Order: sequence, then C-alpha cells, then structure tokens
Amino acid sequence: MAKFIAQIIITGAQVVGRAFAKAIKEEIAASQEAARRLGNARSKTESAGNVKIGLSLEEAKQILNVSQLNKDEIQKRFDHLFKVNDKEHGGSFYIQSKIVRAKERLDYELEQNQPKQKDNTT
Repeated sequence: MAKFIAQIIITGAQVVGRAFAKAIKEEIAASQEAARRLGNARSKTESAGNVKIGLSLEEAKQILNVSQLNKDEIQKRFDHLFKVNDKEHGGSFYIQSKIVRAKERLDYELEQNQPKQKDNTT
C-alpha cells in the first residue's frame, strides 16, 4: 500500500514539475518577444543619446523639472539647481553631477532636433 502511495506522489510531482518548466519557458519567450518589440519601437537618436550621456530623455526632463525642450527654460532651471546644490552651501556634488548630465542630455536632444526644424522651414 505504501508503495502505491509513493508512486502516486512521485508521478504527481513529475506532472507538476513538467507544467512548471513549461510555464517558465513560455514566460521567458514572452519576455524576450516584448523586449524585442520595445527595442524596435525606440528611436535610434534616443538610444544613441542614452548610451552617450547615460540618461534617458524623460529622466533628464524630470531632473531639471521641464516638460518642453525650451533652451531658455532648460538653462534657467540648470542655473538655479546647480547654484542651490553647490557644495559650499551644503549641497551635494552627486546631485550637481546629475544636473549637469541632465542638461547635457537635453542639449544633445535639442541639437538633434535643430536640423529637422531647419529642413522643415526650407
């Protein structure tokens, strides 16, 4: 009798194990497909900017608290935040460096958009 109970338990464990392995394989395949689709949706300029500067466009906008790519507004926010976070006034060098990187990222994006705007006006 104990032998039959042991066989039932082993068989049940094998069935559950196979189902679990199959579910994991399907999840990995779905994850890879979603990553592939996301990668195709991103623009090449944004990806290049992310690699070069190290920040995404959205993250840079959040750091400088701007919603539009306006050169004057970006410079104004940069000057204010850089001054407020000066180490001599109790600020943080790390935060200052994030502010600089955010401005570099937004300047890069403005530079990439300028040729497009000139082409549209001619």
